[in-house]
Amino acid sequence: MNVRRLRMIALLAALGAGPGGPIAADDDSSSSGRRFFVTVTNLTRGQQFTPLLVATHRAGVRLFTLGSPASTALATLAEEGDTGPLTALLQATPGVLEVVTAGPLLNPGASRTVEVRASGRFDHVSVAAMLIPTNDAFFALNGVEGPRGSETLVFQSVAYDSGSEVNDELCLTIPGPFFDECGGPGGGTAPAGGEEGFVHIHAGIHGIGDMNEAQRDWRNPVARVEIRRAP
Repeated sequence: MNVRRLRMIALLAALGAGPGGPIAADDDSSSSGRRFFVTVTNLTRGQQFTPLLVATHRAGVRLFTLGSPASTALATLAEEGDTGPLTALLQATPGVLEVVTAGPLLNPGASRTVEVRASGRFDHVSVAAMLIPTNDAFFALNGVEGPRGSETLVFQSVAYDSGSEVNDELCLTIPGPFFDECGGPGGGTAPAGGEEGFVHIHAGIHGIGDMNEAQRDWRNPVARVEIRRAP
């Protein structure tokens, strides 16, 4: 069994994860101690979301830029569902307050709420998770401003393609716990060559490999994200 698949199996077995990241000094004591409730709903028919990564940070922190290459950390999340490298990258980024990963898998139609800290100018939120079974599809909120009052903000996310792996849609290359098309877990072997090389809006599953297009495809958006302040 290859290392990539072992990492994915270990990840999917986790029921949650801890917060992390350095806490910078707050420059707005009047709004210190805030917390956000971030609720993600899976809007797809046949895709699961891997554990969710949720981060709070200052304006200007971004997970990716459309049309530009994905970072290695984001590519790892999009290809394997592993939030570890992106968590570490964010924790080392000035202006990040907290990073939380919450699992397990989020099924179609299901929702999960994650609580994160916000404080002063650390009032922006980013969210990301991989869609499985895909080669390198993910959904994300990419640095949105959180609520200032009691209102609930509602966002919808399309599926993005990290552009770091060719979309061959094969059981051999798509990691995951169990797929009907594969008769068991995906393999997670990383194919070489053919990737687009930049982050873009995902074109969906086309049924060119093992995946069942009718079962696994989606019509964007794929996720609804609600953000509200904790009482």
